[in-house]
Amino acid sequence: MKILIVGAGRVGAGVAESLVSEKNDITVVDRDADGLRELQQRLDLRGVVGSGTDPLVLAEAGARDTDLLIACAAQDEVNLVCCKLAWMLFNIPTRIARVRARAYEDGSALLSKEGFAVDHILCPEDLLTRYIGLLVQYPEALQVREFAGGRACLVSARARMGAPAVGVQIKTLREQMPEVAMRIVAIYRRFTEGPDRFVPCDGDTFIEPGDEVFVLAGRQRIAQVLAALHRRQDQPAQPVRRIMVAGASSVGERLAQELASQQGRFHIKIIEENAERCQQLAARVPEGVLVLHGEASDESLLEEEGVQETDLFLSLSDDEEDNIMASLLAKRMGARRVLALINRHTYADLMHGTQIDIALSPTQTILGELLTYVRRGDVQAVHSLRRGVAEALEVVVRGDRKTSRVVGRRVQDLSLPPEVHIGLIVRGLPDPEAPPPAEDEAPRTLPPSEPEIIIPRSHTVLESNDHVVFFLPRKRLVRQVEELFRVRATFF
Repeated sequence: MKILIVGAGRVGAGVAESLVSEKNDITVVDRDADGLRELQQRLDLRGVVGSGTDPLVLAEAGARDTDLLIACAAQDEVNLVCCKLAWMLFNIPTRIARVRARAYEDGSALLSKEGFAVDHILCPEDLLTRYIGLLVQYPEALQVREFAGGRACLVSARARMGAPAVGVQIKTLREQMPEVAMRIVAIYRRFTEGPDRFVPCDGDTFIEPGDEVFVLAGRQRIAQVLAALHRRQDQPAQPVRRIMVAGASSVGERLAQELASQQGRFHIKIIEENAERCQQLAARVPEGVLVLHGEASDESLLEEEGVQETDLFLSLSDDEEDNIMASLLAKRMGARRVLALINRHTYADLMHGTQIDIALSPTQTILGELLTYVRRGDVQAVHSLRRGVAEALEVVVRGDRKTSRVVGRRVQDLSLPPEVHIGLIVRGLPDPEAPPPAEDEAPRTLPPSEPEIIIPRSHTVLESNDHVVFFLPRKRLVRQVEELFRVRATFF
């Protein structure tokens, strides 16, 4: 696929690095010649110096035969104008714009072909806020990724000694929890030398203490799954109540507003070293959110504000090194769980799962949204995992027995690589491609039934409009899955 990225800042460079690794034809446009030169030396891509709002620059960057435009410059207006030019002058089929302003939402008339011609709005701050909100809801999870409109989730948790699922084989776990429909799709195991390594899962695999275990299940079963992996049988649940946020960034502010809207549920404190920013924030956040002027690395301030009683400490400033130091200090002082926003892959790899419980990379959070447009076939959701090495994706089954290799066929008969796991199937979701009812057809009197979460077995038969969720331990396997689910005019 030929992809044009406008903006080589933190987001643009991170997206380019991920997409180049999939052998896409990438061109990056930016005003910063030195930054582009460094990016070209590091990655196999083409750079064009100039503005994304200049038609001549876009033409030089190859906009006329581009498949996908990702406008992620620092200014919203640049990204919006760039998408309009891409549609009017170059007819680029798919256009994505990074926009921070909340006035622009998908489906708005402002974004239609007559407006700014944006197919999808990408707001990293909103994505991060929503994701951190899920981690607040499920405090034992290291990751929570949603599929099928939130009806199913992929969660990962650190296996803890004494938890019911730890120290047993996966097949024994199924016998112990028959009422919980779930599928363990991957285990990453700690070794004394080197990073965590992927361990293939089958019924004979043991879950060991310290393993990072990835599980697919219906949303209503997630709490049980996490408890089985991370909580001792005699230990009560510990919901998040006290939250301390270090850094009044846009993510910190949005998160505080969202959590404070659930009145009485959370006690939220925000620490910010800029006095003027503190005053602005205090005027905007709801009552009950305490804004403190000071440094998050000030040990006496953290102790005075009760960091040792904090359920969740969030380092969300724009300086990743400050985030790391503040999180390490908070953990040492007794915070139950800490999360740091870290942009560099190397830092995130070093810190994730150590003293810092969760090292969150904004680029990886954004990447899933973009990959939905890069993947072939009817892909509804993509989540990049393990710093982009692994992937989970939701594919919709299309066609019939004549045009599809999968419709009407059992799971055991599908030509899938052995490493690929079909984690679950969501059946019964509304089908936007279904033909409308005939005029003489009687109207339905029964309400539509709830979608069904199916944990597939070897004999499970796939049907058209099934939403199938896969876990792929290596990204190179994606093309084989896409090819299998592709609909053809005829299939023999």
